[in-house]
Amino acid sequence: MRVHIDRDRCTGSGQCALLAPEVFDQADDGLTVLLAPEPPEETHDDVLQASLTCPTQVITLTG
Repeated sequence: MRVHIDRDRCTGSGQCALLAPEVFDQADDGLTVLLAPEPPEETHDDVLQASLTCPTQVITLTG
């Protein structure tokens, strides 16, 4: 799995960082920071949930 975030559209709700803190964090400006563009397999379910929960749908998953 590969993860991409469109930071230009991110509103900083923080749901992704709450659901998958190993993969997402929030910068000082509140916007999402991607910690692991290719997250470990054991986090894939959490990353998928974060993607589905994102209110602005800025998380793209491939592979």
